[in-house]
Formats: sequence, structure tokens, C-alpha cells
Amino acid sequence: MTHPEYILTLSCLDQRGIVHRVSGFLAERGCNILDSAQFGDQESQLFFMRVHFALEDGAVSDAQLRSDFADLSQAMQLNGPFHGQLHDARVKPRVMLMVSKIGHCLNDLLFRYKSGLLNVEIPAIVSNHMEFYQLAASYNIPFHHLPLATGAPEAAKLAQEAKIIDLMDTHKIDLVVLARYMQILSPGLCQALDGRAINIHHSFLPSFKGAKPYAQAHHRGVKLIGATAHFVTGDLDEGPIIEQDVERVDHAMDAETLTAIGRDVECVVLARAVKWFVEHRILKNGDKTVVFR
Repeated sequence: MTHPEYILTLSCLDQRGIVHRVSGFLAERGCNILDSAQFGDQESQLFFMRVHFALEDGAVSDAQLRSDFADLSQAMQLNGPFHGQLHDARVKPRVMLMVSKIGHCLNDLLFRYKSGLLNVEIPAIVSNHMEFYQLAASYNIPFHHLPLATGAPEAAKLAQEAKIIDLMDTHKIDLVVLARYMQILSPGLCQALDGRAINIHHSFLPSFKGAKPYAQAHHRGVKLIGATAHFVTGDLDEGPIIEQDVERVDHAMDAETLTAIGRDVECVVLARAVKWFVEHRILKNGDKTVVFR
């Protein structure tokens, strides 16, 4: 019989004895730590921790564990800012993918999902265009066409975003992934998605924003191109960065070659960010992130 596994994450004011307190809490309840990572940020004076553990024979029940963790969280809040979560590792996070007309990231994530490389459920794909309804159907995932033209009136945009929020509520979505969804989200939707929406940006931020980034890069004769995955905030492409990567290029490559290389980097960077999120490895640290890889 497989023992139930959990992941505990926390961030709090850095102080002596946190690791001892958490490990003692788990040991007293019949839990065996499988792996643990921690980090103390001297600048913010915050401490971050992720613990993956299993309930052994004779351990407390799930309900008792959660009740006791709530008591621990309340006690630790007395010492300053505290944020803690307890996740059942057997539960697959529910992810909604959003895309426009460029589908390489969508295709890559769907393949990883189908092959078991991403331990998630994908109950919905949303797009403002119809290009990928057949791709969604091939994976037996409902495709929701929510059209929104560039420059649409504010009322139309808010009505379309209300449908997005309704889908999130209906499907109990844990994470929204903007897999090259080329619409700027309203401040209200950004706030509703705070900490649970990831975007992929087609450059090593903050360079080459806007249309045809790889053509811009080719024109400037760059030697490195890259991609950035970050949390979505109301400040366009300024959210906490989760992952970045680059590839070296040279003068012999045309804009089409740079685009092909860039799209490969985007796929890898976004997939890493999504995987780390659903494995509860990402903790926000102000405008930055702590990522326990």
C-alpha cells in the first residue's frame, strides 16, 4: 500500500528554530520527510521552506493533519508575516490553457500532459481565435472560443473576461497558463489571477517587446535570444520572474531561423515554470520568486 504524500510550503519572518519546529511537527504525527529545501533571504529577512513527506503506518488522519497544521500556522503568525500551505501530492492541479494564433507552446504543453511529464488535469483550453480547436479535440479537451478583436471596446473585453472567470470557477482552476495568448488582461482579471497565472514572454526580458521580436533581434544583430516565464500582474510583462533561458545565435542566421530557435526556448522555459508551479516549488518573495528546483 502506498503511503499518502504531501507537500508543505511556508514563508515567514526568518528566525531561529523554524526547521526544527516543522520537522518536529511532522515527526510527532508519524510523517516521514522525503525531501526538504529551505532558503533564508537576508534582504527581505524572510525564510522559505518546502517539505515533501509521507504519512507512515499509524500516522494521523488527513483531517487531523490539516487541523494541526492550521494550529501551527496560527502559532507561527504570532512571530510576524506567515504564509503556509499543505498540499496533497496525489491531487493533480487543474490547469487552463489560453492561446491565440501561435500554437507551439500549447502543443508542447499538451504533449507533456498526455505523456505524463506534467502531472496535471487540463479541463479547458480558451482562445480568442479558432485555429486550435482541432488540436484540443485530438486530446479530448473542451475548446472554448471567446472571440476578442484587437482594440475591442472596454465593455466587450470585460464581458469576455467575465466568461474566462466563469470557466475558472466552473472547472476549479488552480493555474492559468498564457501559452502565447496575445491579449492584454485587464487590471481586474490580473488581480483575480494573482499568483496563479503564468505568461511566457518571447524575449529575455525586458528586450524587444511588441510585434515581431525576433525580427527586431535580427535587425539589431543580437548574439543571444531567450524567453522568460513570469507571473501575470497588472504591470505588463513586469511580474515576478520564474524561469529564463537563452540560446546563442550569430550573424549567419536569418529572422526565420531565430524565430524557430526562440520558439523552442519558449516551450522549454514555459514547461519548466508550469512543472515547478504544479509541484509547489515556487514561492513569491515580493517582486521576485524563490524556486526550489
